[in-house]
Formats: sequence, structure tokens, C-alpha cells
Amino acid sequence: MNNEDFEYDFWDQAQLKALAAYELYENGSMGKALGELDCAIKLNPSNSALHFNRAITLDAMERFDEAIGAYEDALELSPDDPEILNAIAVDYTRTGRYDMAITTFEQITMMCPEFEPAYCNRIITYTELGDFEKAEEMFYMAQQINSSCPLCYYNIGNSLFTRGQYKRAIWCWSKTFELESTHPQINYRIAQGHWALGNHELARKHFLAQIRIDPGDLEVILDYGIFLLECGEIDNAREKFNRILELSPEYAPAFFYLGEVAFTTGDLDEAMAYYKQAVDIDYNYPGPRFRLALCELEQDNVPAALEYLKQELEIGIEDPDVLLSISSVLLKNGQTDAAMNCALQVLDIDENRAQAYHFLAIASAMKGEYDNANEFFENALRLDPDDQELLRNIARTQLNCGKAEDALKVLEECGKDDSDSAALKRQIKLHIFANNTRRAISTALQTPKRLFQC
Repeated sequence: MNNEDFEYDFWDQAQLKALAAYELYENGSMGKALGELDCAIKLNPSNSALHFNRAITLDAMERFDEAIGAYEDALELSPDDPEILNAIAVDYTRTGRYDMAITTFEQITMMCPEFEPAYCNRIITYTELGDFEKAEEMFYMAQQINSSCPLCYYNIGNSLFTRGQYKRAIWCWSKTFELESTHPQINYRIAQGHWALGNHELARKHFLAQIRIDPGDLEVILDYGIFLLECGEIDNAREKFNRILELSPEYAPAFFYLGEVAFTTGDLDEAMAYYKQAVDIDYNYPGPRFRLALCELEQDNVPAALEYLKQELEIGIEDPDVLLSISSVLLKNGQTDAAMNCALQVLDIDENRAQAYHFLAIASAMKGEYDNANEFFENALRLDPDDQELLRNIARTQLNCGKAEDALKVLEECGKDDSDSAALKRQIKLHIFANNTRRAISTALQTPKRLFQC
């Protein structure tokens, strides 16, 4: 065998390994596929397609940082390949490297202005950055190249859903379904849209359609169970969560929501057992310790509850709703500094959360820091001027500062008189009346009596 034959032999072996990897990938055996590709690359390291396929396999395994490295290896061999550049830009978005993603997408459009995926996938990048105008701009630019791209409609639907524009999101997802009825989880997305709008029967219809297509999709079954729990269908919800455990016995969210079922029905012992199982399976899963804290509070065990809340915060929660719930519980138990820390974490995630400012204001007022409290109240009021509880707390703080007239003005300017606000208004008026009466008596006692002369 001469030198040339030797080289071709290695090339053929690499190709055989690559074909084996493809078959394994298609069958869902990602780890084995990755092993075959590693062997193929050792045999033929100068083939960019092998590095590209390795990266795609790593993506399928959700090992995105490693996939980026593999895409970089592919780009060293084919630096101007738009497919590779597009794939690495998508992974930059997945890993939060948004500037690098946008730069890479722009690089593609400079080289290949008609490469539609560079616009389509940028919809996601701009959505995650909160730049929704740019997300829509990318959608319309992609439409000019390919008006029948199901992924474009899917991505802009996700963007619209994020903004709370549920009807428009459903329309876009329905368009995806029309163009590609087998698009992954498309019925699930439509179900989520109808659920958000309160269209429960339509949501149920699409949940069931998705489960029929893919009966083993744990994410969909879990969300359907949560939907049923919200609808008050306790037994059906419990069945769905138990079904998940039949498919995946170590799935922490299923244990957590079985705990929610028990908590809803008032069985605290059973609820706590499920929450503890969720923590044992996944120590960093957010939520169980918060619920354990509520169970302890129900049993007047405040020290244990506060310990669970401390543990919950230590795992680095990033869900604003969970953080606000924890902040609320901490406030009710006098833990003002910890409550403020939770609220500040929320504002780091979303600076437009009125409730976070509200809780910061309450905590400041509890500490007697009324100037800070008023500043936080102003921010909360700017974001949510119709929150009656917020207005009542502003009035209470003004009253505690000795500004009863200002407190009354806050309530009267809101123009709404629910029972709680009306009761507080009466209390403030009585306070003003009592103050005025005391001042009048004090003035009368201090004023010298006029001496009348005959």
C-alpha cells in the first residue's frame, strides 16, 4: 500500500464512523454517536463537517459550552460557512453571550444577506435582551426572504407571549402549525397561549393533542398537571404527576407538584414528605424549601420556617415570583433586612416590578427609615398606580410620620372606596379629629381669660 492508499483508508474509516454516528444520533443514542464522531475526528481532523456534527450532537445533549468549542474547531477549517456561524450564534444566545451572538449574526448577513436563519434566530436573541422592536424587525426582514418559514412564526410567537400579547402569539403559533404540523411542541405552545387567556377548554384540547403526539414529553405532562391543578381537578392533576414518576422516578418537579396537591388538600405531613423528596433528588430545585417554610408557619414553627427560607435563598433563586413570595413571608415575620435583599434581587432581574419596590418601602418603614420608604413607594406607585394595598400602605406610612392630612389625601385621590380603604379612611379622619380636638383644648387652656370690667 502506498502513501496515498494509506490516506484514503483513513478517510474511508472516518466516513464509516461518521455514518455510524448519524444512525446513532437518529436513534437518540447521543453518547454513542459522540464517541463515533470523536473516533472519526482522530482519523480525519481536517474535516470541518465532522466537527460540525460533533457540535450538533453536543447541542442535542444540551452541552452548549462544549458545542461552542466544537463549532469553533469547525470554523477554523471553514471560517466563512454561514451554517456553522449561525449554529454557534444560536449557542451564544443559549449561554447568554448576547453581544457575541449579535456580532456573529451580523457577520453572516454581511457575507450572505439572503441567509434567512440569521434573521430568524436573531428574534430569540433580541427577545431575551428585551429589545422587542428589534425582534419584530428581524421577523419582518426574515419574511422578505422566506414568508413561509415556520420557525420565524414560532420564534416571534414566543416573543409576543413574553410580552403578554397572547392572542397574537396564538395566531403566530397557529401559522407555524399550518406550515409544519409536526413542529416540536407546537400544540403545547398554543395550549399555553389559551391557558394564559383563560380559554381552558381550548388549552385542554391542545395539551391533549400534544400528549397524543409525544406521550413521553415530561415538560408537557408536568405543565398539563399544573393546568389541571389550577382548574381544581385535583385527582386528574395527581394522576399526571404520578404518571411522570412512572416514566422518570427521579424527576424532582413531579414530587414538588405532588406536594402542591397535598398542600392544596390540607395534608401538611404528606406535602412536607413530597417537598423533602424533591430536595433530596435535586438540591438546587427552587420552591420546595419555600413551601416547607409555609408548612412550618402553619404549625407556628417560626425558627424552622426561617431556616428553610434561608436555605432556599442560598441556592441562588432567579425566579422573581418566588423571591417576592419569600420577601413577603420574611416581612410578615419581621426579617426586614432579608426581605429587602430578596426584593433587591428581584429588581436586579426586572427593574419594573412594582411589588419589589412596595416591599422595600414596607421594610424601610418598619425600620423607621421613612424617607427611604417614601422614595420606594413613589417608584411602586409609578409602576402600579391602581394597587389599593399599595395606596393603603402609603397612607399608613404618612400617618405614622405624623402626616395624617397627607395620608387622607392619598386615599381620597385614588377615587376608589373598597371596604379596607374606607375603614382606613375613617381611622385617619378620627385621628385628625382627635388631634384637632387636643389642639383646641390645649389652646383654650393656655389662653388667658379676659377680665370683664363693669
